[in-house]
Amino acid sequence: MGAPVTSTPAATAGHPATLPTAATIGALGVVYGDIGTSPLYALKEAARAATHGGPLTNDAVLGVVSLILWALILIISIKYALLILRADNRGEGGIVALLALLHARHAQAGTWRARLLVVGLIGAALLYGDGAITPAISVLSAIEGLKVDAPALEPVVVPITVIILIGLFLMQRQGTQFIGRIFGPVMVGWFAVLAALGIHGIVKAPGVLVALSPLYAFDFLIHQNFHVSFAILGAAFLAVTGGEAMYADMGHFGRMPIRLAWFAVALPALVLNYFGQAALLITDPSVIENPFFQLAPDWVHYPLVAFATLATVIASQAIISGVFSLTQQSIQLGFLPRMHITHTTSDAIGQIYVPLVNWLLAAATLGAVLHFGSSEALAGAYGIAVSLLMAITTLLAALVAIQWGYSPFIVIAVNGFFFAIDATFFAANSVKLLEGGWFPLLLAAIIAFVMLTWRSGVKLVEQARGKLRQPEEDLIETAVNRCHARLTGTAVFLASSPKGVPLALTQFVKHNHVLHQRVLLVTVQIEESPRISDEDRAEIVEIVPGITRVILHYGFMQYPTIYEGLILACKQGKLPGIDLTDITYFIGRETIIPREDIPGMWVWREALFAFLQRNAERTAAFFDVPAKQVVEFGTELEI
Repeated sequence: MGAPVTSTPAATAGHPATLPTAATIGALGVVYGDIGTSPLYALKEAARAATHGGPLTNDAVLGVVSLILWALILIISIKYALLILRADNRGEGGIVALLALLHARHAQAGTWRARLLVVGLIGAALLYGDGAITPAISVLSAIEGLKVDAPALEPVVVPITVIILIGLFLMQRQGTQFIGRIFGPVMVGWFAVLAALGIHGIVKAPGVLVALSPLYAFDFLIHQNFHVSFAILGAAFLAVTGGEAMYADMGHFGRMPIRLAWFAVALPALVLNYFGQAALLITDPSVIENPFFQLAPDWVHYPLVAFATLATVIASQAIISGVFSLTQQSIQLGFLPRMHITHTTSDAIGQIYVPLVNWLLAAATLGAVLHFGSSEALAGAYGIAVSLLMAITTLLAALVAIQWGYSPFIVIAVNGFFFAIDATFFAANSVKLLEGGWFPLLLAAIIAFVMLTWRSGVKLVEQARGKLRQPEEDLIETAVNRCHARLTGTAVFLASSPKGVPLALTQFVKHNHVLHQRVLLVTVQIEESPRISDEDRAEIVEIVPGITRVILHYGFMQYPTIYEGLILACKQGKLPGIDLTDITYFIGRETIIPREDIPGMWVWREALFAFLQRNAERTAAFFDVPAKQVVEFGTELEI
């Protein structure tokens, strides 16, 4: 499952390899914010599942905490930290990076790679379901700490949670530099508090440490009713949700800082806290309603609620930023329609704002809080999407390892073992389907359907363009023999394909019978590498004197800006004699007309695609073309 030694080092991937301490602290805030707030609810829900309506026994407590410990060791420490993190795409991780490594984007229909793309897009869509549930359950579980000392405050828990979440989503428009700066330091303090509370609990019942042996988890599960064991597994899985962020955020911080933050800080603090809660439950089973807050002395409860709320806001912010980043990558690779993206700052990682995604995510998150009403109810909705995502990641990573030349027998043995664990947890979480597990799956299904519809529609549109697009030979013939007049200046025609004649240029010549003295045919190509260097940005092809094809190459983690790409090409001497302030950009604006008599998708899916295309960000705005220099040509395309 490992990457070859030729993968791009951290420094070239954009993370601060020269400051490992700063990167490690940063990783604690961004990468481990979600899993770091799991102690607020994970052991509580697993212990409740273990009681199955009866009293909480010591054997149940020891079995549950042992299960959580070994889930953290097997899934997070071994599978993700040691193995999955090696499957990087030049320093980048995540589902999209895996799909790029497997070259699934350009797979022919009906091939195994095309089916793999569908699986991968479902995995990407599951992150949106996770992104809606995580802020809801995290903030709600923190605010529920108010009920420990003041049960009468229960009616205000949901309203306070809603207000905090609304404020969080409103903040996205202004950028989150402030929260970003305090991510790491606050989470360092949070993990220190987790460890201190855990030690405080363990001292009261040190016998709980016998649960370090996996035999307690195994023995407890096999002696339970099948349905009870599944319920316990599903609840215990809450302790590892958020672990997938290790891989998704690898490009921001680098492999080693993420591993160091986990093994040196996050894992010890989490284990101590879970064992501290378990020790408390052994000495006083009545605290099962909220063992996390009961670990602390009474006078610390309210400050701890405030601190937990801040930690969950940070965890939520990390998830929201991750969803924004995933959306940008999906747009770049052609999986989602173009959307308006705002860069809120130029000097912070992942600081972008996608308005449409922000408010759709806000609606889903607030809907989850209002519908489920408590962290206990939300626990039924949490876990199913993450467990399926983890299984998909394990599968894709295995295929990458085989593609890189690792022994199929070793890969199948190792990944098969972890896939079996993922499948077991998914099956256990599937039991919660009717209790709320349907919610993130429904969100993921909608996103996956939109992704697949958009991708299929883009292919149909390209086929329609291909039938109308003239070959380059016709352009040469027109330029040499038919255009007797040449307009002064330079014209840039945006082209969707690096071959043939852009439809906008065909329309221009058809109606005006002239060409400019200099014509640039500009195409943006998104590569399957996360970043393309400035030296390799512009590819220049001289078609005939005066007509030049310019192909601008960008990685899927980069923002494709045509104007800056042309400036770079001019500075590098690849486009001499061009004044970019005195050129005109000609862009085709296409109207999609669904037709039943043309082979393609079902006409209602084509209508959905046409709606998405009509409401997508304008080409000129998305590629940052100077608005005052743009001329659009309308074209109707039937699909």
